[in-house]
Amino acid sequence: MNLIIRFAAIMLSLFAAAYFLPGIRVRGDGWIVYSAMAVILSIVNLVIRPVLKFFSFPLRVLTLGLFTLVINAFTFWFSSYLAVHFFNVGFYVDDFLSAFGGALIVSIVSGVVSWFFEDKDHK
Repeated sequence: MNLIIRFAAIMLSLFAAAYFLPGIRVRGDGWIVYSAMAVILSIVNLVIRPVLKFFSFPLRVLTLGLFTLVINAFTFWFSSYLAVHFFNVGFYVDDFLSAFGGALIVSIVSGVVSWFFEDKDHK
């Protein structure tokens, strides 16, 4: 059940990012695009993000963790690139600044939704 809630939270946050930022566009059937992008973003965050965090450890220490926002923006932009060019999913991110804002919105919205629906009995 927790996986379904997290997946729905990511889909909702992708919708919010596309709604509020003009640099993020969705082409095609919206919820199918959001579902596919949520899967791609989850896989990129599972595989590539830990590698980036490991190799950027000195930068994260120097910036007191703020470089993590850049890593999030890069994984968001890279997920969009993979979605458009390899999986034919219409989730377009125009530039790095849009990716930065989108990653910030996705982090905040999915975090709030996950916190709101977290299972309090398993703590």
